[in-house]
Amino acid sequence: MSATVLVVDDEKNIRRTLRMVLEGAGFAVLEAGSAEDGLTTLGREDVDLVLLDIKLPGISGVEALQRIRADAATARLPVLMISGHASVAEAVEAVQAGATDFFEKPLDRDRVLVSVRNALEMWTLHREVERLRARADQRHHMIGESAPMATLFAQLEKVAPTPATVLVTGESGTGKELVARAIHRLSSRASRSFVKVNCAAIPAELIESELFGFERGAFTGASQRRKGMFEQASGGTLFLDEIGDMSASAQAKVLRAIQEGEISRVGSERSIEVDVRLVAATNKDLEAEVAAGRFREDLYFRLAVVPITSPPLRERREDVPLLATTFLEAFAQDNGLKEKPIDGEVLVALQQRTWPGNVRELKNVVERMVILSGDRITLADLPPEDRLAAARSRPSSIPPPSGSAPSMAPELPRRALEGKRLTLREYREQAERQYILETLHESGWNISRAAVKLGVERTNLHKKMRGYGIKREDYA
Repeated sequence: MSATVLVVDDEKNIRRTLRMVLEGAGFAVLEAGSAEDGLTTLGREDVDLVLLDIKLPGISGVEALQRIRADAATARLPVLMISGHASVAEAVEAVQAGATDFFEKPLDRDRVLVSVRNALEMWTLHREVERLRARADQRHHMIGESAPMATLFAQLEKVAPTPATVLVTGESGTGKELVARAIHRLSSRASRSFVKVNCAAIPAELIESELFGFERGAFTGASQRRKGMFEQASGGTLFLDEIGDMSASAQAKVLRAIQEGEISRVGSERSIEVDVRLVAATNKDLEAEVAAGRFREDLYFRLAVVPITSPPLRERREDVPLLATTFLEAFAQDNGLKEKPIDGEVLVALQQRTWPGNVRELKNVVERMVILSGDRITLADLPPEDRLAAARSRPSSIPPPSGSAPSMAPELPRRALEGKRLTLREYREQAERQYILETLHESGWNISRAAVKLGVERTNLHKKMRGYGIKREDYA
């Protein structure tokens, strides 16, 4: 699909000339005679690049550029500024406001095309990086709609904006690292480093040099100075996973780092100030470890300023279908496979499990089914013990959890109301379509604002609207 260029210029001849040049090179072109019309078009259409005149009636080109950069949906959009009689001051002002490039009239065809193609190439690379980053970041998001997860989310919203040290406890596989990442993502340090240290994976004799760094010659093999994890995380968040396995000497140094806000590299007596938000996690009972003399009591109280528990999967079984289908989509994509439908009986069987390995175990089971199943995931693809349990009790539907709130869905999909059972994929598609429609209506059908609310790129929202046959004129 060719890129779409929006030309904003009050001179009709300039717009016509640019249209001929750009369309001749294979680009789609939209026109606007004023900044106001241009901004409206940006909110409504999927635009890849803007050619914007500096001198415009009403809102100036520079002011329009500032508004484009201030809008989260268009902040990175390439904007090329053009002027009939540009001064150095205007060029500098345009660049400072975020212009991608700047050129003067009369327009040179080759100059315009080179600038447009270079800007679009950079824009394409940026969007690909953002897509990959979003995909990677999505793997670190917690999923769940159960009461225990609602409680957890509420706790995170309260504690994340504060500088308080957090101790995350919970069984293995419950997602303690995801809790730590959520605290970082929701904090004022989100743009800085998130550094993870697995205290159980580092030998006791190396843990101090890993945490605090070392000077050249501090020990055999220390050929050069190295920063430790505390220094690397300075300004951001340091996540100490499995802190219950940390050695006594390392515990003493961590306590000093928390209390004094400074560390000393191994082999050095000089103190270095560090500014870290500390989040620790363990699957051990630290109070019992303190009582047994294996963990410092003063460090425990420093860490447990805000204790948070990551709930086991058996206490939020209603989240299993959502987790399973999310993992299914991700693993199919990772393994280059077509997304497979999954039978409702399979989801019921998965929901009945106790899951001693929690979400990590569910993830492994789903990945195995994705790889080994045929075009559809059925009961035959379950591990043997789950197939046996499913054969004993084949419930027709997933029962609601005891004491759970009624569904908040605004409207059941039509086929469900008619008594016909939808596949899970059909239900999700209809629910997504309904949610997109509601968000568009709330946003006054401004695509940019709706995309920001939905947390997707405008191009992705346009694609979904086309796929679901959503047209503004049908809902005027």
